[in-house]
Amino acid sequence: MVEIDKSISFDGRDIRLKIGLLAPQAGGAVLIQSGDTAVLVTATRAQGREGIDFLPLLVDYEERLYAGGKIPGGFLRREGRPPEKVTLTGRLIDRPLRPLFPSWLRDDIQIVATTLSMDEQVPPDVLAVTGASVAVLLAKMPFYGPMAAVRVGLVGDDFIINPTYSEIREGELDLVVAGSPDGVIMVEAGANQLPEQDIIEAIDFGYEATSDLIQAQREIMEELGISLVVEEPPPADPTLENFIRDRAEGSIKLILSKFEQDKNQRDAALDEIKAHAVEASIAELPEEDPVKLAVAANSKAVSSVFKEVTKQLMRRQIVEEGVRVDGRKLDEVRPVSCRVGVLPARVHGSALFNRGLTQVLSAATLGTSGDAQDLADDLHPQQDKRYLHHYNFPPFSVGETKPMRSPGRREIGHGALAERALVPVLPAKEDFPYVIRVVSEVLSSNGSTSMGSVCASTLALMDAGVPLSQPVSGAAMGLIKEGDEVRILTDIQGIEDFLGDMDFKVAGTDTGITALQMDMKIKGLPLDIIANAIRQAKPARLHILEKMLATIDTPRKEMSPFAPRLLTLKIDPEFIGLVIGPGGKTIKAITEETGVKIDIEDDGTVTIAGNDSDRAQRAYSIIQGMTRKLNAGDVYVGKVTRIIPIGAFVEILPGKEGMIHISQLADYRVGKVEDELAVSDEVIVKVREIDNKGRINLTRLNIHPDEAATARAAVNK
Repeated sequence: MVEIDKSISFDGRDIRLKIGLLAPQAGGAVLIQSGDTAVLVTATRAQGREGIDFLPLLVDYEERLYAGGKIPGGFLRREGRPPEKVTLTGRLIDRPLRPLFPSWLRDDIQIVATTLSMDEQVPPDVLAVTGASVAVLLAKMPFYGPMAAVRVGLVGDDFIINPTYSEIREGELDLVVAGSPDGVIMVEAGANQLPEQDIIEAIDFGYEATSDLIQAQREIMEELGISLVVEEPPPADPTLENFIRDRAEGSIKLILSKFEQDKNQRDAALDEIKAHAVEASIAELPEEDPVKLAVAANSKAVSSVFKEVTKQLMRRQIVEEGVRVDGRKLDEVRPVSCRVGVLPARVHGSALFNRGLTQVLSAATLGTSGDAQDLADDLHPQQDKRYLHHYNFPPFSVGETKPMRSPGRREIGHGALAERALVPVLPAKEDFPYVIRVVSEVLSSNGSTSMGSVCASTLALMDAGVPLSQPVSGAAMGLIKEGDEVRILTDIQGIEDFLGDMDFKVAGTDTGITALQMDMKIKGLPLDIIANAIRQAKPARLHILEKMLATIDTPRKEMSPFAPRLLTLKIDPEFIGLVIGPGGKTIKAITEETGVKIDIEDDGTVTIAGNDSDRAQRAYSIIQGMTRKLNAGDVYVGKVTRIIPIGAFVEILPGKEGMIHISQLADYRVGKVEDELAVSDEVIVKVREIDNKGRINLTRLNIHPDEAATARAAVNK
């Protein structure tokens, strides 16, 4: 292939595409670069496997430590298990790409994005998304592209395209927009309680920027002589569909109109129709009948066509009658109920959230700074996390049985979305030094468990006594689009997600939005429809929030008795070694004496955790005393700890001793130290000097009565 090197410049930043240089045996390959961040994206297609009735698209994102000039640790010195960031980036590439492949395509397709170089300013994820589109086009796959993605930040009052890591941290918005020629196809965002209108304008701003990248891809394909025409699907034989419609359409309509049925009853009724009205009828047909021949050629044909007929009937009912399968109006939320404190107090905070048949149990745990997650990620600026949100989706939540494995992409993605929704309302570390972990257990699923986990987790955090600035709720919006007819659905359930065209999750407070995630099953939507969905989500969020606040309206004043009590103090970093001691001897002695847990950060922040407040205060006083800088002339009330022939040692602060020389015990000659002092005596002393070895010399002479009174008052305080 001819080498092409093309640069696209917008909003002061350049994106460079290099084609024909790398990976010549891949179906399509591009090196996409911005700044010193460069990602190689390849797309490869293989012949489909027998019996596959879905698109087997596999998207892998890889990061190499050499990209940041790093050598992996460990015995093998190879990259180990990828961090969650890698999984989330793989999902980010997949979500806008998948709906742009034709629904009939069954070939194996693999997209591999590998970050080969990374600087400390340019995130590679949106580059990988755009690169995936280029690679697919170069591979000449059936594709309704081009597609491109950009990140939008908000710094001050200005939107910026593809902000740097530092601009993302300092801004109020982190929004990724992916666009196709047909409109916006994917949105993902975290925001600091921004109003709906600001979010809509940001999406519009981002989509306009994707247009430049889409046009650049068109120009490259034209230069290479690659057509963007999508392959036509093989002609479909309507015989089986007509047979199923004749025998089952009326019964399916009847089931879809029985609004009193729940999900399980409706599914069972549809299965019975398929078995008795369709499959039993087919079994009675002669072997040479075209319907029976079609079923013999494809064992999954009946289920596939029956599902498609059901989908069309459900969608028609919503568009033509404005009624959903459970009888709700288009903008109606299912019944909501909440409980807090559902688990014993050893769980620091817990809550149960129900919305229709969806049920989520969230548990909140409070820990110390040592419990923060070390991301062990040398390629990204963030080093640890104080808030961890984990999401579990066991098979029993949908009435299925399958092996329990480690979290998959979906679970990691839903946990990250809930985490993003709640981070803006968490207290600052200085005000609430705890590390917080929330686990959301999906106990029953029928639509939008991710938003259910946001609601349950808000309640669990409040039950744990975490001082949230504002509570957060969330709702999932759906969409049915038939020609020019569009219907937006509030609080979609499972069947509406499965048979609909959009899953748009919106989370936020009564002030504004904190998180968004929109995925499409069609080729894109114009901004006005997306704007309507965002606006329609607000009353739903506020309705759910009202139900939540009726259960618990403010964070609890008292934490669980089993939650650790934290005290923090800031010491000069030069004293960290003193507190730790040789081989950890000093800090170990403090923890053994007081029974607390002590964490010390590099900046000198000391966190003391213990269930007994008196013991925690004792450890606090010891460390404070050890690290307090003394000045000559300071007066203290101390206790004699030991006596030697030439003087006495006095503990003036916890863990800090000075010596009174025998000549400084009194204003007359003292023959023996024991004549003046005994061990455990309380004595008022003044710091006479601190020598060049840090030794503290004390005196009992020349102490003014006012100084003594002040020292005693400080002890009694």
